[in-house]
Amino acid sequence: MSMEWTAQSSGAGEYAEVNGINLYYETHGTGHPMILLHGGLGSGEMFGPILPTFAENHQVIAVDLQGHGRTADIARPLDIRLMADDIGALIDHLGLDRPDVVGYSLGGGVALHTAAKYPEKVGRLVATSAHVRRDAIPAEMLAQQGQVNAAAAEFMKDTPMYELYQRVAPRPEDFGRLLDKIGAAMAQDFDFSEEVRGLRMPTLIVAADADMAPPSHYVEVFKLLDGGLRDGGWMGEGRPKGGHALAILPGLTHYDIHDSPLWAATVLAFLDADKGADKNAHQA
Repeated sequence: MSMEWTAQSSGAGEYAEVNGINLYYETHGTGHPMILLHGGLGSGEMFGPILPTFAENHQVIAVDLQGHGRTADIARPLDIRLMADDIGALIDHLGLDRPDVVGYSLGGGVALHTAAKYPEKVGRLVATSAHVRRDAIPAEMLAQQGQVNAAAAEFMKDTPMYELYQRVAPRPEDFGRLLDKIGAAMAQDFDFSEEVRGLRMPTLIVAADADMAPPSHYVEVFKLLDGGLRDGGWMGEGRPKGGHALAILPGLTHYDIHDSPLWAATVLAFLDADKGADKNAHQA
């Protein structure tokens, strides 16, 4: 696992009181806004090695989600649908015009639900390493997730997740509470296929070729978006109608894709593609 969980570009950190939570975010660079959402037990600093790449031509708003990083926990479950409400409220708070929303793992789920619930607020969506059914990951991984609780905190003291939390969290002693909440969230069954099917903005589904869920799962997700169902055609006329795309990235895993230059290049290629088609895609 990468240990480089420190931002290498200086960003302005601020708090926004939105949706009942004091949400921390950092702003990097200028250009069309991109909201960047980290994975479970991390923070915006997970993207440290590639933040400068994203910020070259984009205004990157890296958010610390509920109970993560510099955002203190509040009295509600750790639920990606509730955290999507936080992001929807943050978009309004910052007065952003259809920012792109890019999320990894837990953040990928939050990004997906933000786009599904607030389609008028999101330009393009990138959901990375975010499976949409609980049964998409192997039984042995589900068993490991079942062991995530406060009792595991002692065994995690040499991990970058623990080190980061102790360094930046408003209440470092809450790490066990975060583990309890994440464990409870992962124990819930879910199937977000219908939310995916209803997405109306250009969406990129990304996964590593050795991700937590198999590549076949992400192909299934792409099919929900009208992808992979026919030949693409000489002029691309057979591609998915909404401008959707799929990327399975070689040589990566669930645990290193988030700071990979290949992932950054893939995300930027999608976000910076012909924006003229986006308005039509939203109206489709």
